[in-house]
Amino acid sequence: MTTSIPQQRSVVLGVGAYLPAKTLTNEELAKLVDTSDEWIVQRTGIKERHIAADGETTSMLGEKAARAALANAGVSAGDIDLIVVGTSTPDWTFPSTATQIQAALGITHGVAFDLQAVCSGFVFALATAEKFLRSGSHKRALVIGAETFSRIIDWSDRTTCVLFGDGAGAMILEAQPSQGGREERGVLTTHLRSDGRHRAKLYVDGGPSATQTVGHLRMEGKEVFRFAVGQVTDVVKDAFAATGLTANDLDWFVPHQANRRIIDMSAQKLGIAPEKIIATVHLHGNTSAASVPLALAAAAADGRIKQGDLVMLEAVGGGFTWGSALIRW
Repeated sequence: MTTSIPQQRSVVLGVGAYLPAKTLTNEELAKLVDTSDEWIVQRTGIKERHIAADGETTSMLGEKAARAALANAGVSAGDIDLIVVGTSTPDWTFPSTATQIQAALGITHGVAFDLQAVCSGFVFALATAEKFLRSGSHKRALVIGAETFSRIIDWSDRTTCVLFGDGAGAMILEAQPSQGGREERGVLTTHLRSDGRHRAKLYVDGGPSATQTVGHLRMEGKEVFRFAVGQVTDVVKDAFAATGLTANDLDWFVPHQANRRIIDMSAQKLGIAPEKIIATVHLHGNTSAASVPLALAAAAADGRIKQGDLVMLEAVGGGFTWGSALIRW
């Protein structure tokens, strides 16, 4: 006699966010480099970004976002047995930022680790945690995207320093029994891709093994823009193909918050109506792995994203890496 194993699905219990108190407006940036508010807004849609205070680390931002998510979910830190942090700006080369957040939250059980996929980091972390939960090995996951990109920015390079900011967002997931239906809550499908041939288009020119330095972010903006609009929609189409759903079925599209023109052009290419786009890039710039959960937390807090809504997440990052996650909220 065979015994069937109950199917599990990763259900979102809550989300949270944290942005450092200090803001840096376009007008303030114009005093540092040759740029203007009009130039930045026209090309990116960004109005301001948040900058971590001296001594304020990535794990500190992640901890505050995590506490907000725990409160929103109505669970305690002790209920978490898996922490996955997407970040490209860890506190230390090691130990992982995730273990520092684990310790700050007072968690001494389970497992915590970092995942590095640059701006796709949260989507990659979510997909990873979802597979742990669905396997039955863990019950509740804390998934975080946290960054202090201000620490790796060349503030004399006007093509990059206007784009990035610091912040953190978090999500609580719980494994729950499921019949596998499309209308049931939880993560319906995730799709990840990467192509390492594109390193030179978006990278940091330092690292422990290569240069023994931290380095600064370098980017070929036009090439990144072209790739983000032209190539990464395949993972969204894969999600539709896997579930039989379409752009018309979506309630919300929550893409990586890098550039408003990329967001709008990607949605148009996918046939997603403009009113379904969640965009927060104007408020915090490109916060890399933190951008998707920051946008999610903002839309959940103001009541746009509601239980039962169909939400598509999408992101692209250096490497290149890109991915999607389709969630029934």
